[in-house]
Amino acid sequence: MWQVATVADVRRETATASTIVLEVPDWPGHLAGQHLDVRLTAPDGYRASRSYSIASAWSADTIELTVEKVPDGEVSPYLVDVLKAGDPLEIRGPVGGWFVWKPGQEGPVQLIGGGSGVVPLRSMLQAASGTSTPMRLLYSVRRPESVIYVHDLKELAASDDVDVHLVYTREAPAGEPRVGRIDAELLEQYVYKPTDGATTYVCGPTAFVEAVADLLVAAGHDPARIRTERFG
Repeated sequence: MWQVATVADVRRETATASTIVLEVPDWPGHLAGQHLDVRLTAPDGYRASRSYSIASAWSADTIELTVEKVPDGEVSPYLVDVLKAGDPLEIRGPVGGWFVWKPGQEGPVQLIGGGSGVVPLRSMLQAASGTSTPMRLLYSVRRPESVIYVHDLKELAASDDVDVHLVYTREAPAGEPRVGRIDAELLEQYVYKPTDGATTYVCGPTAFVEAVADLLVAAGHDPARIRTERFG
């Protein structure tokens, strides 16, 4: 069922991405990794809807979406550049049951994200906060200014809770010796071993997800423990 949420806040994450905080009456709760549908209606009655991953763990108060603007998109430019606190937003969800992490799930968790594919992974990181579940995050971005949740990731990297490693494909910050895509050598260095029993979540553009999943399988990881979500 579609319902109307109210925008409580909009936070700019990068030049092309914003996090939207929503107040949703009677929200039933959601699992980390699920998404919802957003629908916009033009004055002439034309409607367009898109699916967006939920960026936050469930709480009784609000939920968050992080949207990256797609050039010439019908929905994302409005959500990123126009939407403001107090505006209504029509949503439907939560949706999805495969690409989710549940409290009490056995084994460590490996998160691998490309670009805005980090959004549902952030939800998992929040949901696992305070638990004993070991987590690692490997995050591929084009350049430093493209990093979404930069402050959150810096805090995680400075703690002992999550092992965070960023990969830069176009331009790296000073002191970072490597520029390039995720490859077999990088996975060998920064992800759990096939014998560690980890569940791996890979999210990002289709080509990125397929390349990473193929590398994981080639390295000996159990395909049944690799969960993917792709877009584009």
